[in-house]
Amino acid sequence: MSEFKALLVSETDGQYQAAVTTRKIDDLPPGEVLIRVKYSSLNYKDALSASGNKGVTRTFPHTPGIDAAGVVEASSVSDFSAGDEVIVTGYDLGMNTSGGFGQYIRVPADWVLRRPQGLSLRDSMVLGTAGLTAALCIDKLEHAGLAPGQGPVLVTGATGGVGSIAVAMLSAKGYEVAASTGKALQADFLRKLGASQIVDRSALESGKDKVLLKDQWAGAVDTVGGDILFNVVKSLRYGASVACCGLTAGGQFSASVFPFILRNVNLLGIDSVEQPLVVKASMWDLLSVQWKTDLHNLEREISLDALPAEIEKILAGKMVGRIVVNLG
Repeated sequence: MSEFKALLVSETDGQYQAAVTTRKIDDLPPGEVLIRVKYSSLNYKDALSASGNKGVTRTFPHTPGIDAAGVVEASSVSDFSAGDEVIVTGYDLGMNTSGGFGQYIRVPADWVLRRPQGLSLRDSMVLGTAGLTAALCIDKLEHAGLAPGQGPVLVTGATGGVGSIAVAMLSAKGYEVAASTGKALQADFLRKLGASQIVDRSALESGKDKVLLKDQWAGAVDTVGGDILFNVVKSLRYGASVACCGLTAGGQFSASVFPFILRNVNLLGIDSVEQPLVVKASMWDLLSVQWKTDLHNLEREISLDALPAEIEKILAGKMVGRIVVNLG
C-alpha cells in the first residue's frame, strides 16, 4: 500500500483546520522503521498541535499523535522485523515528525519498543503517554519514600488522562487517593476509579498568599501546574513529595523556600517525552505486569474520523479519561 489515511492539520491565513485525508508513504520522514499503526490515543499535546501551537509543532501541514502502537511493515535495522508488534511514545513523534494519527509512521529505531508482553496493542494505547507519565510519577514518589498507609495521596486534574490513570493505579496499589477536579459531575467517575475523597479544585486555588498551608498530603501527583501546584507543595506533610508533570493551569507559580526548609518537602519534575528508551522499557514492564491496572472505566474508543470533534472537546476542558483511536 502506497497511500494511507491520516488526520492532517493545515494552516490557512493563521487558521488551522484538521481533516482526515489521504497521504502517501513516500511523504513520511526518513527513519529506519516503517510501522502500520493500529491504535493511537488522544493527549492534550495532540490538541495543542492540532490547534497550531508553535511551541509543539512548528511546520504545517502536519499529522499529530504522540502515541502509536502497531506492526512493523519494514525495517532497515536488525533489531526489528516485519510483523513485530511495537509501540512508540514521545520523542518527536506527533510534534514535528508525522505522528500516530496516521495509519503509517516512519521513525528512528531508537524510538521503538516491542509491545510489552502483558499488554495488547490496544491496551498499550489506553495507557500511552498518559499511563507512562503516571507510572513515572508514582515510581519517583516511591523512590522518594512514599508508601501505602502513610496517608492520603492527592491527584490534581484527576479526570484527565494522566490524572485518571494515576487515581486508578494508586488505588490498585493500596494508596488512599484524594482526587481533585473542577468537574463536580465527575465525582462518581473518580470514585469508580478508586478515589476515596473528592477535592473541589477551588479548595486548592485559595491560599496563594500564605507561605504554608495545613499539612494534609502524604504525596501528590500534580498534572495542572500553576499556583495550584505550589499550594499543593505548601500542603504536603513533613518530608513528603509532589511529582509535577503538567501545566494546564499555567507554567508559572508564586513560590517561597519555606515549605522546603520548614517541612523538608520535595518538588519532583517528571518528563515522559525524552526519557532514555531503557527507562521507558522498564516502566512499560511495570505497567504490563506488577502495576497492571483495570482501566475499562476510564477509556473509550473512537475512529480517525471522530478525532476533530474530540480535539475540540479536550481544548475546551471537556474530555474525561482516555480516548483510544482505532486506525483500522
